[in-house]
Amino acid sequence: MCRYMVIPEGILNPKGKGPKPEWPAVAGGNVETSQRVVDCILGALELAAASQGTMNNFLFGDSSFGYYETIGGGTGATSRGSGADAVHSHMTNTRLTDVEVLESRYPVRLVKFGVRRGSGGAGLHVGGNGMVRQIVALRPLDVSLVTSRRGPHAPFGLAGGQPGALGRNWKIELDGSKTPLPASCQISLHAGEGILIETPGGGGYGLDRSAE
Repeated sequence: MCRYMVIPEGILNPKGKGPKPEWPAVAGGNVETSQRVVDCILGALELAAASQGTMNNFLFGDSSFGYYETIGGGTGATSRGSGADAVHSHMTNTRLTDVEVLESRYPVRLVKFGVRRGSGGAGLHVGGNGMVRQIVALRPLDVSLVTSRRGPHAPFGLAGGQPGALGRNWKIELDGSKTPLPASCQISLHAGEGILIETPGGGGYGLDRSAE
């Protein structure tokens, strides 16, 4: 079956001719927007359910240093199989720093890092699971988060598959309690406080009739 798309002028391409065409506005083009564009294309062509749709940009530092990482999540399922768990997808071209290197070079401790079980969308083929990553500051730090798929639109499923779970960001207080954070924000941490990031899962593909 042949699939194709007709993209209106000015959405992904410039609008108008001549020396000064009008390009569409974009924010976070290399990190957030590009992820969603790929999901839209694959979804429109019915090739894959949505992947996590974000790079979960996490930055921290102070006046003496800065550190920046992106965090993987779940990929979307297809007609041929389930999505992958806890990976970078689509336009992401980075990988996480090894734990030993991170803790030896920066004033943080990584206290939780793993697969976010149950976050992939249900279906004949399930979506991939997201990730869980929690870092505690060992001295006062400034933190920036630039993330997507925190609501209200979860990574979509296809052909009757269910959406993946939305991502969630938390500040971990000194007493261990959790305070929810918005998708994008800048905050300051005291020594002993931390950040917990739960990344989105991928969407499922097809109806799961095994329970019927």
